[in-house]
Formats: sequence, structure tokens, C-alpha cells
Amino acid sequence: MRLSDFYNLALALGREKDPRPKTILKRESASLYPDTQILYGKPDTQVRRILVGIDIEAQEILLADRLRQQGGLDLVISHHPEGRAWAIFYEVMKLQIDMLTNLGVPLKEAAELLEERKQEVERKVLPQNHNRAVDVAELLDIPFMCMHTVADNHAQWFMDKLLREKKPKQLGDILDILKEVPEYKIAASENNPPRIIAGAKHAAVGKIYVEMTGGTEGPKKVYAKLYKLGIRTLVCMHLSEEHFKEVKDNALNVVIAGHTASDNLGLNLLLDNIEKRAKEELQVINCSGFRRVKR
Repeated sequence: MRLSDFYNLALALGREKDPRPKTILKRESASLYPDTQILYGKPDTQVRRILVGIDIEAQEILLADRLRQQGGLDLVISHHPEGRAWAIFYEVMKLQIDMLTNLGVPLKEAAELLEERKQEVERKVLPQNHNRAVDVAELLDIPFMCMHTVADNHAQWFMDKLLREKKPKQLGDILDILKEVPEYKIAASENNPPRIIAGAKHAAVGKIYVEMTGGTEGPKKVYAKLYKLGIRTLVCMHLSEEHFKEVKDNALNVVIAGHTASDNLGLNLLLDNIEKRAKEELQVINCSGFRRVKR
């Protein structure tokens, strides 16, 4: 398929799995996912053989050039954003406003908390050298794109559905459920299994909030509000030390599913759906923490 078709299909599939109400999505503009972009390459490039990684930097682009010399390569895909997508990826955080309002957080409070957190993330991203990997791709004429929130939406959808169906009673049950998912099973075999970082294995789960999409971690001040709304357990990709301290202060349980493993889950589900919609199998080469698992 053409690169432009691949990209547009990824966007459409990301919308299908977006946790926001469909009425809100209909009002959004075409730039719904600024962290998912074609960073370099001609739209009519035929895509068949791709190199996929969780993070793609200059060294992976050089690897792609070597692979292209050996057997051909059409596209490099990074999960985490690079270039202009990395420079404004925090704009996708507004997705979390609707996730919080769905739980019962008042819209005004959710919007204010997210705006404060978004500005914090923007300040951290601002001084970064965004275009290093993109510059290398352009110099070597290697098509390059990133798929971030469109993949994370798939991980969020999958985990929400899985935990609703399995109905875990204790925190340890969540670990058992996750370890049956191929991506988390692989991570466990590499000494990076899902972990309980707040709470005890036999603690009651209560109401669960899954946080696997929306750019990055949300506002720290929201945890007290989540507790008042009945949330007792968070299932996350990752949690910073500052967020962890806030969670502990508000007596919430936290299960860390795993960052790279969860990114793998979202990417695999997205690639599965792209292949199904396009009715075309892709040749995927794994790198940079990615492990292709088909369903």
C-alpha cells in the first residue's frame, strides 16, 4: 500500500479505539493526533517491508540503511514521536480531559488540571533537539513515520475490555491476567514483568482506572479526586516518582503493566488492524524493543 494510505488508515483506526465519546471526535479537526505523522517520505511510496521500533533514533536509521542494502526496506516506524511530532506531542493530552470527565471529574476542573500538566510537559520538551533522527532519515532518503497515540488507544481499549471481562478481585489477580497477554509474557521473560508498586498482592482491587493513552502521565493533583470518585486501583504503563508519591498519599493501588510491553501491545493491535483493513500482509522487522505478535 502507499505510505499516505498507511498513514490515513492508522489515523482512522486510532479514532475507532479512541476512548472519547464519538460526538466529541466528530467535532475534532484532522490534527487529532499530532504525535502520529509522516516525518519524511513521499506519499506515494509503496510500503511492504518495514522496520518497527519503540524508539527510533539516528542509530536505528543507520541500521535501516544497512538493512535496505541487504534486502530492501520501504519504511521505518517509531512508536514514540520524533521531529515535529515530538515538538508538539503534548497537544494530544487533551484526550485525558474526557477520560476524567467520564469518571465524574467536573469538566472545568479536569480542563484546568490538564492545562497545568500540559504546560509542564511542554516546558520539558521545548529545549530538546527534536529533528536529529529525522535529519538522518532525510540524508539517507529513508521514509520515516511515528505512530504514538493511535497505537496507545488500542492498548487502552484492550486493557479496559480485558479487565472488565476478567473482573479481578485482588491486585495479584491483575498480575496473573496480564501475564497471559503475549506482550507482557515476553516482558516477564526478559525480567521486566508487570508489578504492583502501591498496595499488596491480596488487596482488594475495587474500581479500576486504566491509564494507557493521552500522551503521557496526567496531572498529579487528580489522584485525590479519583479516590473520592471511588477509584481504588490504577493500571498504568508507567508512573514517575512524583506521581508515585501523590498516589501513595491518596491510598491508591497501582499496577504498572510495563511501558515497553504496553507500547508493544498497542502497536501489535494497530498493525493487525492495518493488515486486515488493507488485506495485505506486511513484512515487519523488529528493533528497539519491539516484538511483533500477531492475533
